Amino acid sequence: MPDAPPDLPGYAHVYSGKVRDLYAPIDPATGGRRPDRLLLVASDRISAFDFVLDSPIPDKGEVLTRLSLWWFAQLEDLVPNHVVSTDVPDAVRGRAVLVERLEMLPVECVARAYLTGGGLGEYTATGAVSGIRLPEGLVDGDRLPEPIFTPSTKAPVGEHDEPIPYAAVEAQLGASLAARVRDLTVAILQRGNAIAAGRGILLADTKVEFGLRGDEVVLADEVLTPDSSRFWPADEWEPGHPQPSFDKQFVREWLTSPASGWAKGSGEPPPALPEDVVAQTRAKYVEAYERLTGEAF
Repeated sequence: MPDAPPDLPGYAHVYSGKVRDLYAPIDPATGGRRPDRLLLVASDRISAFDFVLDSPIPDKGEVLTRLSLWWFAQLEDLVPNHVVSTDVPDAVRGRAVLVERLEMLPVECVARAYLTGGGLGEYTATGAVSGIRLPEGLVDGDRLPEPIFTPSTKAPVGEHDEPIPYAAVEAQLGASLAARVRDLTVAILQRGNAIAAGRGILLADTKVEFGLRGDEVVLADEVLTPDSSRFWPADEWEPGHPQPSFDKQFVREWLTSPASGWAKGSGEPPPALPEDVVAQTRAKYVEAYERLTGEAF
């Protein structure tokens, strides 16, 4: 796997996902792992179609971290977040944050403002997304009448998240907590779209993670990044086909093109990305950061 987790003095590596590595701080007094804190490190790895590719995207981890921190500040009146400090080891500075360790909820919380991707596939097959019936005749890229909550399972690395109806979330979390995370997920999407609209960007959909601090729902992991959301240039929005985007859709499209020589669904890992695809993907991530925040990367 590219960009292997670094050894960090004072921290114990505890887990690696597709993109992020988690470390537990070592308590100098006891020599044991602190149970209340985690170091969350965003790597430059990129995944597509449930594979981690052999081609890292330079600066991607820093883009994700800095953009998440910016969004946490824009959302702090809606929901508390898990960030404790950005004072981290030099080896991962800029792409890591010290966070509160939470009881994570076992549901992927997804909200959609536009119809595309997996939601479009569900709609084409059934006329609904996560059990929510939608108007007839919608096409790829159409704006939905109102944002919808379309949760999914939280699958292990290498497996695919599957859409679930809201009733399944209620069964897992209870009615009150399910309603809280549904409403927060939609509110985050709406706030994100209100801000992005002023930057000439549409936020098609997003996935967020929540944990519990006692009974309080806390926003965790990343938020409104090109890895967790679909961002489209507003001036190029044209329903009826896939939209140009600021996310890893660029990588997905190359992998499924004849140029890659790879057959999706074959079980074989995808090939390495060409240098120009890596460079253009990095440029997409950086452009998303700069347009949304108004800051130079």
